Amino acid sequence: MKYFAYGSNMSLCRLRSRTPTAYTVGVFFLNQHKLKFHKIGKDGSAKCNAHFTGAEADIIEGVVFELDPDEVAELDRAEGLGNGYEKKNVKVTDILGNTVEAFSYFATKTNDSLLPFSWYTKHVLKGAESAGLSDGYIAQIEAVQTINDPDGLREQRELIIYRR
Repeated sequence: MKYFAYGSNMSLCRLRSRTPTAYTVGVFFLNQHKLKFHKIGKDGSAKCNAHFTGAEADIIEGVVFELDPDEVAELDRAEGLGNGYEKKNVKVTDILGNTVEAFSYFATKTNDSLLPFSWYTKHVLKGAESAGLSDGYIAQIEAVQTINDPDGLREQRELIIYRR
């Protein structure tokens, strides 16, 4: 089952903590969408959303993964399906013009005044860098304003996956 990740799940370490047998298919692009950090997270901070703009110039870079269908329910739970995200099928295209259909998550509750925690954007950046997304796109993610998580232990729990 193909899954298009554009946020923190681009990090294979993070995704495998939820779907252990996931593997990378490649870098793909979602047209007419813009990456926004405005989804209301369970912790009160902003998370990623693939925001539809309809503008041809707006393109989200992301990663398609192949998932075991038996593991998708755990990913749905972790993503808050039905409580902040909905699942949709999308058509995404790779650099060679090959198109695949994959599912992805889209925010149902947004707030443009929220900011993401710094640890969350680190997940997004780790995934973007390891997947080989474009330098310009990575620079856009690096430029996102963040806030420190008041729960320092949560940050440690989130980022420990990169020390293993």
